[in-house]
Amino acid sequence: MKARRLSKAIQIGSVTVGGDSPIVVQSMTKTDTCDVMSTINQIKELKEHGCELVRVAVPDAEAARAIKEIKRGVALPIIADIHFDYRLALMALDSGADGLRLNPGNISQPDKVAVIAHAARERNVPIRIGVNAGSLPKPEKPKQTIAQQMVAAALKQVHWLESLDFDLIKVSLKAFDVPTTVEAYQSIARKMPYPLHIGITEAGTPRTGIIRSAVGIGTLLHQGIGDTIRVSLTAHPREEVIAAYEILKSLNLRQHGPVLVSCPSCGRAEVDIVKLAEAVEKELIKISKPIKVAVMGCVVNGPGEAKDADIGIACGKGKGILFKKGKKIGVIEERDFVTALMREVGRF
Repeated sequence: MKARRLSKAIQIGSVTVGGDSPIVVQSMTKTDTCDVMSTINQIKELKEHGCELVRVAVPDAEAARAIKEIKRGVALPIIADIHFDYRLALMALDSGADGLRLNPGNISQPDKVAVIAHAARERNVPIRIGVNAGSLPKPEKPKQTIAQQMVAAALKQVHWLESLDFDLIKVSLKAFDVPTTVEAYQSIARKMPYPLHIGITEAGTPRTGIIRSAVGIGTLLHQGIGDTIRVSLTAHPREEVIAAYEILKSLNLRQHGPVLVSCPSCGRAEVDIVKLAEAVEKELIKISKPIKVAVMGCVVNGPGEAKDADIGIACGKGKGILFKKGKKIGVIEERDFVTALMREVGRF
């Protein structure tokens, strides 16, 4: 894996993005921002799952004003997602937003950007230039690829902000197409020093969206590109946070919560390993400590993998061997597999 690209560090509320800080996990609420209590409750649930930054939609003035009350009820920094009307950005800043997301595809007028930049600089609030393949401004060079158009749109707004003496900048270049997204990020990573927020946009439902996101985000992270990530799913946002940490854990970039090692099961298994692994996974969601748990179903790889985990079980017919840090600590009956395993996880 390549060394991580060194970017300029910026501060979004209490969270540092870029520099040598950990890769930050973020999500976006899926409530009506004007429904303050529902939005607060969803943000609290996201925080419980490890979310570190949260974005809220600001489609109108009422939503912009609601940010003030939302901030009173949550601990996470709030980023206001702004489209079309620059005045909503100003209102969100007045309400205490910790960050702004602007789309150069629908807020591109230099005078409007200048007003936002001036207000954001006064408050020391960063701006994310959020480019989406589905809402690009008209290309200045029509023969450019989508990836090239994305990079050009982002750099144009970067240069505008720099000309206004504003450098609290974060950039994203998202598309549904994974190769397009990867190409865009690879290109812009060489052209400017600011932190990059990476993700695959409109990735889909969890079944397919997690795969697309893992391939795209994982490829970029393995190349050392990326300072903060969001897994965009057609699902409850907690699923986005869970998936984001699984991507980071799979690359050994961050540890958050348990890692579950489980065999795929086959004709050698003498227990229902699928049912057992699903039951253990459900219990592990409640655990925040970084711990490696193995659920194995036969004598081929079972003992070795179980011994390699912090806590593991190698299952046989009606019984299983329980391991802790490589040492056998007992033989348990099949009916007690989940209870015994989780009891040892709790003690770890």
